[in-house]
Amino acid sequence: MTKKTALIYATVDGQTFKICNEIETVFKKNNLIIDVFSIDEFKGEISNYDAFVIGSSIRYGVHNEKIIEFIKVNKQQLEQTKTAFFSVNLVARKPEKNKADTNPYVVKFFKKIDWKPTIVEVFAGMLDYKKYNTFDRIMIQFIMWMTKGPTDKNTKIEYTNWEQVNAFGEQLCEL
Repeated sequence: MTKKTALIYATVDGQTFKICNEIETVFKKNNLIIDVFSIDEFKGEISNYDAFVIGSSIRYGVHNEKIIEFIKVNKQQLEQTKTAFFSVNLVARKPEKNKADTNPYVVKFFKKIDWKPTIVEVFAGMLDYKKYNTFDRIMIQFIMWMTKGPTDKNTKIEYTNWEQVNAFGEQLCEL
């Protein structure tokens, strides 16, 4: 019987989805099955999968509320299977904040959620001021100013380490 993995995600600006696509490519290269769903699309049963992966971006310091609710509602089922979680956030652009135990958003998330996946990873996201509405742009510029990041409104930087994403995908294939 072929092993099946599900990956559900929440994204605000598309970078988490892009990371999911790369993970899916890794699975296909390894001839493994992975079903990818946005949090709004998943209607299946966790028990139909041998492994379950959840990915979420951060906005204003918080992971997606639908992801948090999904984990809370399905915690018991998630604890009965192999699971992974990954977070996508701009704080992870800093080497000292790009691990599960050093990223403040991930640390806070797991204190709040009381769930322990098998694997946890953190990826830096993408900064693209032109994509944001006026409010988000101003808020993100302020956050970046506070964290000594770029604030020029024309800035577009992809911080995601794709080698790290591929290594995580390989690790998931073994889950």
